[in-house]
Amino acid sequence: MSCGITISMNTTQTKKVIVYSTPTCHYCHLLKDYLTEKGITFESVDVSADVEAKKAAFEKSGQLAVPVIDIDGDIVIGFDQEAVDELLDIKN
Repeated sequence: MSCGITISMNTTQTKKVIVYSTPTCHYCHLLKDYLTEKGITFESVDVSADVEAKKAAFEKSGQLAVPVIDIDGDIVIGFDQEAVDELLDIKN
């Protein structure tokens, strides 16, 4: 997937996080802002610019909706903060 951008911050995170999104998706922006605020390192993949990434997101989620979050193989569809917090052990 050639359109990935890795956002990196100081963290002791051990899980790989991939966010499949589009530039015009409001919830995608909210999710990425949330992850950044919490110091979570993630790869951002623009499915509108990368057909293979779009296929990968669909294969993982069974849906064409974004955002799709892959957290070490656990898939979350949409910005489900509770699920993201649980999978990444984020304490608010």
